[in-house]
Amino acid sequence: MVVKRQKNQVQMKLTIFEEDKGEALSSPKWVGTSMAKHKTESPTGKNIEIESRKLMEEIVDRKNMLKALKRVMRNKGNPGIDGMTVTELRANIENHWEQIKQDLLLGNYEPKPVKRAYRDKPGKTEKRALGIPCVLDRLIQQMILQVLQKYIDSTFSDNSHGFRPNRSAHQAISKAQEYIKSGHTWVVDIDLEKFFDRVSHDKLMGLLAKRIRDKRVLKLIRAILNAGVMEDGLVSATIEGTPQGGPLSPLLSNVMLDPLDKELERRGHKFVRYADDCNIYVKSERAGNRVLESITKYINKKLKLRVNQEKTAVDKAYRRKFLGFSFTAGKEHKKRIAPESIKRFKGKVREITRRKRGKKVKAIIQELTIYLRGWAGYFGYCETPSVLKLLDGWVRRRLRSYMWKQWKTPKKRRKALRKLGLTGKKLNIASSSKGPWRISNTESLQIALPNRFFAILGLYRLAPS
Repeated sequence: MVVKRQKNQVQMKLTIFEEDKGEALSSPKWVGTSMAKHKTESPTGKNIEIESRKLMEEIVDRKNMLKALKRVMRNKGNPGIDGMTVTELRANIENHWEQIKQDLLLGNYEPKPVKRAYRDKPGKTEKRALGIPCVLDRLIQQMILQVLQKYIDSTFSDNSHGFRPNRSAHQAISKAQEYIKSGHTWVVDIDLEKFFDRVSHDKLMGLLAKRIRDKRVLKLIRAILNAGVMEDGLVSATIEGTPQGGPLSPLLSNVMLDPLDKELERRGHKFVRYADDCNIYVKSERAGNRVLESITKYINKKLKLRVNQEKTAVDKAYRRKFLGFSFTAGKEHKKRIAPESIKRFKGKVREITRRKRGKKVKAIIQELTIYLRGWAGYFGYCETPSVLKLLDGWVRRRLRSYMWKQWKTPKKRRKALRKLGLTGKKLNIASSSKGPWRISNTESLQIALPNRFFAILGLYRLAPS
């Protein structure tokens, strides 16, 4: 009897993880008119149907689970309060999937509290509060996301770009540029105060209930929202907010702000929203002030959220930043990198090229190149390449300064400069009392350490060749 049970368990593991050969694998069969369906109207007028009693069956479908498992394992991340790592998740699923599946189908699954963590906000002293779910809860959230997103995403506004498939921040920036070029050069820049921490659970669940009729799915999402937060060993209840850190949180944020999008569309406004960043473009300051007053009332009363009065403003578009970018003044309104973004860039490069790090310049360049490549992948989208060339020069100057500091004494500097091919009076720079930053801009050091020197060491260039 024991042997037979073990054989069944082994067979179950093989069934869960065996390669999909294309056959139908326990996908839910639509029953047709005998099952009530919930219809949601998309912006294009097409009805999106979410089958009311089979949604959970679709969520726990084997193919959906395996897809979610791959995504969670690929994203890695820190363990939650139970200490289980991403690498241990697969073994856990092998041993317990049938029980987990039954708990989900019966509405008995209970998510664990999330672990509180804090991350720096770029350019700010305050910290961003994150909630790290246990990896199993992360898997469940990813499974829910994959199913809900394919039904709900098409009902969102075309002006919403954040956390959506096949949409990006660059698309949002281009849309804003279109509005500005059409004469809407004033922007109502709305900042929602601690949006992710202040989302009303009741309001959010009410919006979800209009789209989802499967009570088990609604109950599970409510359980995820109310799971609580553990910090310093103590668990506190969560009566509002959708903690950042879980896969489901971005979709829930879009559901929460979708009524705002629809209201702005109903009023005929030109706007772009990316997550909780919302910019409304108008033709005059007077119109902007009028829009700000009425939309603030709507957000406060209808969505139960708060507008941050200190950070919200009506201003010329070229004086505000949006997703790290801004726009030039004048007729062309080119996309440019916002001054705050350049300031953060320089801060990060200074951190990497700190003179007291003691690393060889080649190691510094390798670390720097990783950052520069990622930064350029986003900000290289700007239409002002001269700024990128200036930043390239500034980075090389930082590296020259770093190397000068490493040489330390006049004797070592003279020896290093000779090795680099410097001769004659130009070697007198080795005895200079000037600081490293001033020396880095001298002709002598630029001859000894030309641009090609750093190119050979693999330094990534921001500006296209």
